[in-house]
Amino acid sequence: MEHDSVIFDIIGREHERQQRGIELIASENFVSEQVMQAMGSCLTNKYAEGYPGHRYYGGCQVVDEAENVAIERICRLFGAEYANVQPHSGAQANMAVFMAVMKPGDKFMGLNLAHGGHLSHGSPVNFSGLVYKQCEYNVTRDTNLVDYDMMEEVAQRERPKLIVGGASAYSREWDYARMRAIADSVGAILMIDMAHPAGLIAAGLLNNPLRYAHIVTSTTHKTLRGPRGGIILMGKDFDNPWGITTKKGELRKMSSLLNSAVFPGVQGGPLEHVIAAKAVAFGEALQPSFTEYAKQVKANAQAMAQALLDKGYKIASGGTDNHCILLDLRGKYPELTGKVAEAALVAADITVNKNMVPFDDRSAFQTSGIRLGTPAITTRGAKEPLMGEIVEMIDTVLAHPEDERVISSVREKVNRLMAGYPMFAW
Repeated sequence: MEHDSVIFDIIGREHERQQRGIELIASENFVSEQVMQAMGSCLTNKYAEGYPGHRYYGGCQVVDEAENVAIERICRLFGAEYANVQPHSGAQANMAVFMAVMKPGDKFMGLNLAHGGHLSHGSPVNFSGLVYKQCEYNVTRDTNLVDYDMMEEVAQRERPKLIVGGASAYSREWDYARMRAIADSVGAILMIDMAHPAGLIAAGLLNNPLRYAHIVTSTTHKTLRGPRGGIILMGKDFDNPWGITTKKGELRKMSSLLNSAVFPGVQGGPLEHVIAAKAVAFGEALQPSFTEYAKQVKANAQAMAQALLDKGYKIASGGTDNHCILLDLRGKYPELTGKVAEAALVAADITVNKNMVPFDDRSAFQTSGIRLGTPAITTRGAKEPLMGEIVEMIDTVLAHPEDERVISSVREKVNRLMAGYPMFAW
């Protein structure tokens, strides 16, 4: 077959972009060589609708083994009794949970998207907001921390069937115990989406939501440093509270409802090559070296946050407990939008994303903030001293966001600097 020079040229240029730049998008990371090898394996050829031992296709005996390894490893990593490793993404994992515990039109509660929540936690343009009725809780205006008093008040008033915790741009620890108490007080299911801090939780650096939540979802990339995909976990299986039974009249466990919601509910055949790559990543996360990596991710985030504060920047919530920093540009450059800041930094080969900040007075297309994260730069071997250098370069660009000479000078420095850091140093 003729070599596809068009696509492989694109892949080569993307590899060069990743190699020469500083990746600070909080939801991105670099996987190991063996994770990529598993993703590019012959397992991509196998259709395997159903679950191990209960497939709708023949010839699944080998991929069943890979999926069972993934399940065993992720359960061991988080202390779970149940795991579904088939969701193609975190959003589809969330969708399956919603389908399992609610009917269309039912009410649930999640963090306000404009305050750091996620698209799949109730955005009106997402399935969660289109199919279900969302009520929201916020962060406080003075601290930018989750307002648990508001969460409790809204829960008591609205009586949601599901309460969702987790965020896409929130840098502080969550009070899972209080959230479970609030959920119990109104008879709601508590679901925690730990997609962003999952790797830090696996390493024991943040509280494990499986001790409190009925159901936990996550992506497998970000801080967990695996392939792009999703998972659903439970610390303990439980009887569904709605009395849903099997055809034989037996009460169905929540695990049964979740499995049915994933397949055939929201997706068809699982991606067994991705599931194998997930298993590899979970195995890596069980190693002592991963704990050291996660500690460095957190240390780097705190060093970067302090360097930004020392430069006069404002950080939503005042700092970070995890890998993420939400920078409110209004604190130093009131006229600078996140859109302009992102474009200028990307031109300097420092990749970030624009992001709304709590109580933002700009739209989601402009924003007053940018989101930063340290998982990817830490995978390349960066430590605290480099965080100060990166902040210096960020500050130089943001002070002159339209000066091509300044941007070019910073880009050259970034490229020279990153030539000394491999893509995967762990």
